[in-house]
Amino acid sequence: MGSRARARRAVAVLGFAGLLCAVLGAVMIVVVPTLIKQQVLKNVRIDPSSLSFNMWKEIPVPFYLSIYFFDIVNPEAILLGEKPQVRERGPYVYREFRHKSNITFNGNDTVSFLEYRSFQFQPDKSHGLESDYIVMPNILVLAAAMMMENKPMSMKLIMTLAFSTLGERAFMNRTISEIMWGYDDPLIHLINKYLPDVFPFKGKFGLFAELNNSNSGLFTVFTGVKDFSRIHLVDKWNGLSKVSFWHSDQCNMINGTSGQMWAPFMTPETSLQFYSPEACRSMNLVYKESGMFEGIPTYRFVAPSTLFANGSVYAPNEGFCPCLESGIQNISTCRFNAPLFLSHPHFYNADPVLAEAVLGLHPNQEEHSLFLDVHPVTGIPMNCSVKLQLSLYIKAIKGIGQTGKIEPVVLPLMWFEESGAMEGEPLQTFYNQLVLMPSVLHYAQYVLLALGCVLLLIPIIYQIRSQGPGDATSQPSTAAQPDRLPGSCTPLLQDSLSGQPTSPKV
Repeated sequence: MGSRARARRAVAVLGFAGLLCAVLGAVMIVVVPTLIKQQVLKNVRIDPSSLSFNMWKEIPVPFYLSIYFFDIVNPEAILLGEKPQVRERGPYVYREFRHKSNITFNGNDTVSFLEYRSFQFQPDKSHGLESDYIVMPNILVLAAAMMMENKPMSMKLIMTLAFSTLGERAFMNRTISEIMWGYDDPLIHLINKYLPDVFPFKGKFGLFAELNNSNSGLFTVFTGVKDFSRIHLVDKWNGLSKVSFWHSDQCNMINGTSGQMWAPFMTPETSLQFYSPEACRSMNLVYKESGMFEGIPTYRFVAPSTLFANGSVYAPNEGFCPCLESGIQNISTCRFNAPLFLSHPHFYNADPVLAEAVLGLHPNQEEHSLFLDVHPVTGIPMNCSVKLQLSLYIKAIKGIGQTGKIEPVVLPLMWFEESGAMEGEPLQTFYNQLVLMPSVLHYAQYVLLALGCVLLLIPIIYQIRSQGPGDATSQPSTAAQPDRLPGSCTPLLQDSLSGQPTSPKV
């Protein structure tokens, strides 16, 4: 009977363990989601004790700025009224370094900071050198001519004379380095001398001259420490709660985040809103699909077709007008009144007449659409590719000889891709702490519950088998019992059910 007792004790222990596992699993099902949420909230808020704080302060993601220029093939023909023809050159790739400074935590659950950027040319990733020459529209001449369109003829003639004296023409042949980071131009010195407030730059003129080793303005955002519902949202930019570049309150609103992190626990109905100082406006991206990035689940967000639509196509964008064709945004009001336009590269997702007006453009979704892949649980971007194009509206201005017979056209200058993907140690740390650990806890609760149920079945099965037909019909007498206990290899249950003594071994 000792073996029977030991078996019963073992069965009882297994049953107790099963009950314990089942209870623990059930408790975890109730508690773990709350624990995961608390852990995520603790690690994504802007606080020196959070896991993501150092990632937010010194962005570990290697960002690259890839520039594609549109080389003008037929500048003389354009001056005679012919259709422009361009040839895409590049990419010219720059490593982008970002870091935050002047970080100040305020008493209203916000933090203020300046984010500085610098760029370093990467010859090994580029198709060309910074010393390459390309033909580009002379932005200073053509923009100044457009500004003079409605001025008296006498002023136009004076400007024509000034352009001729300074040797200025409608198109110029300069190096990539000069176009990017600036070149000396006597016209700038002349304008700054007599019209000091027209241009924001006082030295060299270049498309990115004001961006290198500079910041994008003072951001004040909510930390989420006291009020999670406003985490990462912009409170003010340069002390402003709204801008004044546009013609409606809605378009002037500063919405969303600063474009680096978003609120956690996203759903497919979530949209990504952020304020872009370079575009002088807030932008909104929409959910497209779910995916995976290096084993991490992501949501992909893309630009809606209405992002750069004009007011006649999408009424809320009316405040960004005056507009031309749909698909390009007039940014002249925040770019010293120069007739500059922002769009997707090659006028992708824009009115087809824009791309048809310039030979050499081939818009397509795969090469020219933008996206952000974001981890939906934390709101942290894993992979991104933001692509935008800068264009200049040009045409002949009567009285200014340098503009010749140029037909009105939105001429693309360049487009750029700003891309980055989390990798290396930051990616591994993120995966272990905010993906792997919650996943282990999530599956552990169901494993414990299932194991507990299986273990609880053992004593039930044992009890059913112990109450089998042999026990119900007869019980063997003491005299019928063998004069010694069954051997260690004799099935205990088989003897009890058969009711027959076991012959002793000789």
